[in-house]
Amino acid sequence: MEQENPKKQEFKVSGDQVVAKIKELVREGNVRKIILKNEEGKVLIEIPLTVGVIGALLLPVWAAVGAIAALAANLTIVVEKQE
Repeated sequence: MEQENPKKQEFKVSGDQVVAKIKELVREGNVRKIILKNEEGKVLIEIPLTVGVIGALLLPVWAAVGAIAALAANLTIVVEKQE
């Protein structure tokens, strides 16, 4: 069985830019998981993404991300990508 080593990237964004940045990352493809952290580094939400998750299935996720973004001034988005 082949070991997968996901590549991680971090983006620091303001609360009003979070949803747009996440949508941009999802459109790029090969994203396995998105993690939102607050300024102290505490994980607020983890969003696992699979190949089959698209469109309407992500609507509740966007609502949750929007609610979190409204409460935080600055967030860190950690993205795990498949290599």
